[in-house]
Amino acid sequence: MLDADFFRRWMTATATSVDREAERLTALDSPIGDADHGSNLRRGFTAVTATLEKEAPDTPGGVLTLAGRQLISTVGGASGPLYGTLLRRTGKALGDTAEVSAEQLTEALRAGVEAVMTLGGAAPGDKTMIDALVPAVDALGTGFAAARTAAEQGALATTPLQARKGRASYLGERSIGHQDPGATSAALLIAALAEAAGE
Repeated sequence: MLDADFFRRWMTATATSVDREAERLTALDSPIGDADHGSNLRRGFTAVTATLEKEAPDTPGGVLTLAGRQLISTVGGASGPLYGTLLRRTGKALGDTAEVSAEQLTEALRAGVEAVMTLGGAAPGDKTMIDALVPAVDALGTGFAAARTAAEQGALATTPLQARKGRASYLGERSIGHQDPGATSAALLIAALAEAAGE
């Protein structure tokens, strides 16, 4: 069973990973976006870990809801609302229980991903974070490591796609050949989940 400490570890591992990879995320964002994806997410997840140290929610849902709220309030651009929605909706779906199963997390994360798809209007194949998140949730039933692999493969698979949503879509065919920064950061989030689970 997964408790609030597990979810705090997940958010801390994500913050560490985003901090380490921020420059790469921004480099990916540079040719097809605003060149601020890494710096925006670094600021957001740094704020998340600081907030979780001050306020320590005692439920998994509480941890994710607080993290999502913090991202929405501190991250500019599209990534704040999208990641904030993902975590808040997942947290809400987990409810107020002190511990959740991996199966409950899978279903809650699926609800979170669906909320992001509704908010951003994106579907798999549109060259967005959805291309990493959907395969990750589908693979999560097999295990955390399988979800990480699926997310990483999903992010890599965005390279030959033409963007159909977000800032990159304005470039049309010129977006082809660039790995999507949002899918790449989503893969970091799922990798951090596997790390928190010790996989």
